[in-house]
Amino acid sequence: MSVDTRQASALLTDDELRTLDAHWRAANYLSVGQIYLMANPLLTEPLRPEHVKPRLLGHWGTSPGLNLVYTHLNRVIRARDLNALCIWGPGHGGPAVVAGSWLEGSYTETYPDVTRDATGMARLFKQFSFPGGVPSHVAPETPGSLHEGGELGYSLSHAYGAAYDNPGLLVACVIGDGEAETGPLAASWHSNKFLDPVHDGAVLPILHLNGYKIANPTVLARLPEPELDALLKGYGHDPIHVTGDDPDAVHRAMAQAMDTALDRIAAVRDNPDHLRQLEAWLRSYRPEELFDEHGAPRADVLACVPDGARRLGSNPHANGGLLLRELPLPALERYAVPVDKPGATLHEPTRVLGDLLEEVMRATTDRRDFRLVGPDETASNRLQAVYAASGKAWQAQVLQVDEHLDRHGRVMEILSEHTCQGWLEGYLLTGRHGLFSCYEAFVHIVDSMVNQHIKWLRVTRRLPWRAPIASLNYLLTSHVWRQDHNGFSHQDPGFVDHILNKSPEAVRVYLPPDANTLLSVADHALRSRDYVNVIVAGKQPCFDWLSMDQARAHCARGAGIWDWAGTERGGGPDVVLACAGDVPTQEVLAAAGLLRRQMPELSVRVVNVVDIARLLPSEEHPHGMTDFEYDGLFTPDKPVIFAYHGYPWLIHRLAYRRTGHKNLHVRGYKEIGTTTTPFDMVVRNDMDRYRLVMDVIDRVPGLAVRAAAVRQRMEDARLRHHDWIRVHGTDLPEVADWAWDG
Repeated sequence: MSVDTRQASALLTDDELRTLDAHWRAANYLSVGQIYLMANPLLTEPLRPEHVKPRLLGHWGTSPGLNLVYTHLNRVIRARDLNALCIWGPGHGGPAVVAGSWLEGSYTETYPDVTRDATGMARLFKQFSFPGGVPSHVAPETPGSLHEGGELGYSLSHAYGAAYDNPGLLVACVIGDGEAETGPLAASWHSNKFLDPVHDGAVLPILHLNGYKIANPTVLARLPEPELDALLKGYGHDPIHVTGDDPDAVHRAMAQAMDTALDRIAAVRDNPDHLRQLEAWLRSYRPEELFDEHGAPRADVLACVPDGARRLGSNPHANGGLLLRELPLPALERYAVPVDKPGATLHEPTRVLGDLLEEVMRATTDRRDFRLVGPDETASNRLQAVYAASGKAWQAQVLQVDEHLDRHGRVMEILSEHTCQGWLEGYLLTGRHGLFSCYEAFVHIVDSMVNQHIKWLRVTRRLPWRAPIASLNYLLTSHVWRQDHNGFSHQDPGFVDHILNKSPEAVRVYLPPDANTLLSVADHALRSRDYVNVIVAGKQPCFDWLSMDQARAHCARGAGIWDWAGTERGGGPDVVLACAGDVPTQEVLAAAGLLRRQMPELSVRVVNVVDIARLLPSEEHPHGMTDFEYDGLFTPDKPVIFAYHGYPWLIHRLAYRRTGHKNLHVRGYKEIGTTTTPFDMVVRNDMDRYRLVMDVIDRVPGLAVRAAAVRQRMEDARLRHHDWIRVHGTDLPEVADWAWDG
């Protein structure tokens, strides 16, 4: 519907209209000033070239609309005593949101040197898109923000994530019409099907159609109004249009639109001509009416501004660490699998973790501050135990055949990794906890989104007023080595490489080799703050190698010698067999067993790495090893055969500065995949136990001749495997029935 300006005129008194317009004009003036000026903020003298910034960075186009929204959100927050925050989606919207927070005083409270007077205004103007200043997008530095406006597509999913389990909170979300063309934003409209009216807050999407993106018109802005309405109604919204170019009429229409929506929720510097044009533009806002002789906002400008924490720049939900509580995690001993002897039993690691997550979900039933999100894979990833404590959030139609759907559920599944990521980021940024479970290959879909979250964390760590938030935790399973029926399309372990390219202070990667190490790593990740934790773990039956106490100690070290698996006799190893990941660990231990039987005189050290960043130098990552530690573990001069879960060149990149790097030989996934047996996957990628034994023989001096017969037997075993699976469709009995016999 379009707002009838004749009806709207009755909503605002003339005094209210005057003060709203004053606030809007002041915000516009401040926005223009930030983009253009570095001196003479109140135009107390004629504008001269040296008052204008040498480089004009930022966009004006979105600012007036954002200022209009800020002004009218102030009105309804104050009038209705709303607890509200706003997600500002449009790119380059920083000047508007900074202007609004400076006017209300929250900016000065956060940055006391940017005072609410002429001196502070000058500093406010100069710092925008200026060396040592603030970005042109809404950013972590902006009070009241929890969304980085630099990359488009995620504002609405962030808004819904903020609203989940936040009853009484209104989350307004301004969506730019360029952003509205992105795939993630298009999927985000479906988030209203997951919003629980009992336990969740409300989301108010505000589609800001100013007509253009950088160089082209936008699709939604060019749709006929009936077609646009049909689209939005199909998503479950009843759109209200506010259009026009007469400020008084638009203010009245915007006020009515806000009230109607909330009621429904409740039920060129050197050119003299250019310089004159800029000065005329700035003076058109009549700054002398808006700011007193000291540069402070006048009473009319502030008449609509709420008080205290109701101000958009001061709402604690936009600084969620202030609201964060410790997650009630149970003792791991209650869920640990018993391990009397390494490799004697098997468990599905993620199923074991699922039992722990069920208790976490149950313990947060009343406080509702933990959610599990994923793209339709909770049961597939063996985490279905959580359904005993909470079903899957769902507000749409329910059929008799449906299982585990729950109007009040906190398990969230939608086949859109973008939306899952956005939901969880919004949830974490407003002071709650969560876990994102995903097939390993398809988490790449959110590569760019996690980039932005890591950047956000890196910046907020340097802002003392930003309280730490719960870490963004990924559980990547259904991984590359066990895609028995999905095949090549589901095989890509490269997300780890992507993450380890990012800020070392904010990223952690763990590859637990069994169920108990997964419990230990997950417990650590869920307790941590301001990190992105990536945990790669299998869902298929896996040997249990370590007891709970051993797992804790091993995870605390991050990398360590498994002396029970090797054959060192006190004089140092002849070769190091290293591994990271559950399948590589099994293959290394099988290779170690073969070497023990075939070449008992060989001294073999087995090293397992659970925290992959341990391989980095200590000066490059907080978890990195010193050269002394690294050489002690891997030796400076002995061959190291490293079986790694992912792409082998990552290990070379992490360890390239080490003394013994020339002795490092890595086996891993070489982008050779298909639908085949589990063991055939490692054979195809040369990471199988027989190939590892051959690598030892090839690289330990003197073995090429002395162990030639052993090497031949290993080659023969690989050939037998090749023939066997093509006849029987299963792995060799000696592989399928293998167990650790050390």
